[in-house]
Amino acid sequence: MSMESVRIIDLPKILDERGNLSFLQNEDQLPFSIKRVYWIYDVPGGEQRGGHAYRSMKEVIIALSGSFDVVLFDGKEEKRFTLNRSYYGLYVPEMIWRSMENFSTNALAFVATDSMYDESEYIRNREQFITESNGK
Repeated sequence: MSMESVRIIDLPKILDERGNLSFLQNEDQLPFSIKRVYWIYDVPGGEQRGGHAYRSMKEVIIALSGSFDVVLFDGKEEKRFTLNRSYYGLYVPEMIWRSMENFSTNALAFVATDSMYDESEYIRNREQFITESNGK
């Protein structure tokens, strides 16, 4: 997979003086059906999350609160995305190396995926990822 498939997804934003509302709906906004969600929070200053790729799993990453950077690498090119709005989701397809860093205080990262957890999906060694990604 290449960086061409990575994109920001605009989520609905319903404005109201009592507070705004955004939402996800399977296949209405996402290029997959949601099978699993998880969230990352209380990340200590200077720590990094991720540092892996998935062989076939796709995901959308949303900063529900605060901000953080998502650094993506397809085996050839690297791109950085700063997420800081809860109405933007970053679509990350399979075979893209991802890491998350520069978490602000009280940042909350929400991730929706198209697959259940499966350890065999993970590539946790960057050199192995480069070998596998360049072979496709």
